[in-house]
Amino acid sequence: MKKIAVIGSGSWGVALSMHLASMGHIVKIWSFAEEEANLINKERKCVFLPEITIPENITCYTNFEEALEDTDLIIHVTPSKFVRNIIKQYKHLVKEQPIVMCAKGFERETLNSLDEIIEEELPNHPYAVLSGPSHAEEVSKQIPTAMVVAAKDETLQEEVRSTFMNEKMRIYTSFDIKGVELGGALKNIIAFCAGIAAELGLGDNSFAALITRGLTEISRLGVKMGGKQDTFYGLTGLGDLIVTCLSEHSRNRRAGKLIGAGKTIEETRQIVGMTIESIDNIEVAYELSKIYNVDMPIVHAVYDVLYNGLDPKVAVTMLMTRDKKSE
Repeated sequence: MKKIAVIGSGSWGVALSMHLASMGHIVKIWSFAEEEANLINKERKCVFLPEITIPENITCYTNFEEALEDTDLIIHVTPSKFVRNIIKQYKHLVKEQPIVMCAKGFERETLNSLDEIIEEELPNHPYAVLSGPSHAEEVSKQIPTAMVVAAKDETLQEEVRSTFMNEKMRIYTSFDIKGVELGGALKNIIAFCAGIAAELGLGDNSFAALITRGLTEISRLGVKMGGKQDTFYGLTGLGDLIVTCLSEHSRNRRAGKLIGAGKTIEETRQIVGMTIESIDNIEVAYELSKIYNVDMPIVHAVYDVLYNGLDPKVAVTMLMTRDKKSE
């Protein structure tokens, strides 16, 4: 049994907290909102997961001191754009407990991946990345899920695995932090494109092409940035890509459908009501593709749809009529 701090009270933070609590761990959630903390503590509910009831061995706090006190492990689960600012707020309270990054995405201003933010804000502090095909809605209901923990140190890999793994969640280990991190961040963009494709009424052939060629783009960039090719064909690359592209649980896919229906970015954000990592990260992937000189036609097309007024139907035609190539 461990005492665990979960930084973030969104759907994924609550789902992971429920999983950990089901294994007997004592979980303390940090939330930035008093309203969310009260909902968790008094009504045992999460606004983003209305069907579940939160167990009694989970408590929510709105200050970092109480959330982090006497904990063995820190699980960071906030939207990527807030990761650095929130770490800055609590890093003076961190002792020896490792940080497990469970968010997925980039920092827009610096183009940093989230593992790089931890390294900059807490130099030489032990950390891991936990990622994989894992909708919060399903994890909160204990539907079997497989994920990957990546860390430099094998001992930390095993500590995180033993903390999370049971008959409902299988955990694999990896040393490829960069590959695991980038697979989870970049797949959201392809899932957004899948939403556009669904709204346009494209068929199974189109989805198969999008997932396959999208994975090619993700792995091209990921390898250039230091990830290993094989990682992108595992759970944190292909696995996460499949579940996010095809599931109605995916907020990134839902956002793409709204854009495909003609909604603006702001209208889409308001309708979805939660952070949409794909929209936040499409600009980052576009910039990274130019920095690393990587051919990413799908990313460039969806960037033009979002920011240059390109009609999604025209974007599909442009992708289908590119110069002839071998696979």
